[in-house]
Amino acid sequence: MISYNTKDWFTFIFRFHKADTFRTLFPIMVAIGVYAGFVGYMEVEYWQLSEKSYIKNITIMHGMLGFVISLLLVFRTNTAYDRWWEGRKMWGALVNNSRNFALKLAVILKDDQDQHYFKRMIPTYAAVLHQHLNNDETSLQLFDDVDLEIDHHLHRPNQVAKKMFQKINDLYESKKISGDQLIILNAEVQSFTDICGACERIKNTPIPYSYSAFIKKFIFFYVMTLPFGYSFSLGYYTAPVVVFIFYVLASLELIAEEIEDPFGGDANDLPTKKIADNIKKHVAELMP
Repeated sequence: MISYNTKDWFTFIFRFHKADTFRTLFPIMVAIGVYAGFVGYMEVEYWQLSEKSYIKNITIMHGMLGFVISLLLVFRTNTAYDRWWEGRKMWGALVNNSRNFALKLAVILKDDQDQHYFKRMIPTYAAVLHQHLNNDETSLQLFDDVDLEIDHHLHRPNQVAKKMFQKINDLYESKKISGDQLIILNAEVQSFTDICGACERIKNTPIPYSYSAFIKKFIFFYVMTLPFGYSFSLGYYTAPVVVFIFYVLASLELIAEEIEDPFGGDANDLPTKKIADNIKKHVAELMP
């Protein structure tokens, strides 16, 4: 995730970051500029259409559809940001639950070996979940002195959660924790699985294809028809105007596409690896 100063306007305006949509859209912006200039030339210079031509009235359609496309893009970006923010809330909950789990275990458990086991396993769950959501191969050695026999064909976070619950159940059977403490610790392990399921729902459920495809087609045909009406009043200046309109509309769609899946390697995705590292540090402080 990009770290920046929200008050630094100069940097925002005059610096093009690798995550800026301008870099991605530049080739098609050039093509649209050439297309708009060609249409303007044909109407004004070659065909020499008069001001009374009905083609000039096509701007009426653009005025009516402009309101519709603005509503669609607002809904699109809001929906995508909700998914991004929900993902952030889920990982924030994972941080809090990991701390609470470590706090309770640090007080309940008296055996240093038992504490050391959970000191390794709690941050391991966050690391495995990070790799699970990023579709990377989970290594058997996630942290120093942590050795898990993980079956890559099975659900990896569930395997880690199962090992933690198995350990808690063994502590109960060996009378190291009471029944009430078992119930308390069981709720903490269950919260990890709930967070994993919520993140998977965000990861595996994209915006419906028909909705996303319709917006792209709408933007394309809307922009492609702009030069026909604006050439009468703007002439060759139609090209930069149409390019700018396309840049604004297409950028909103690109931003929505990027942030609707917050678990990945894009510049604006959530820093889940950093959050997992912080969980490891916090657990180590609570369970020295």
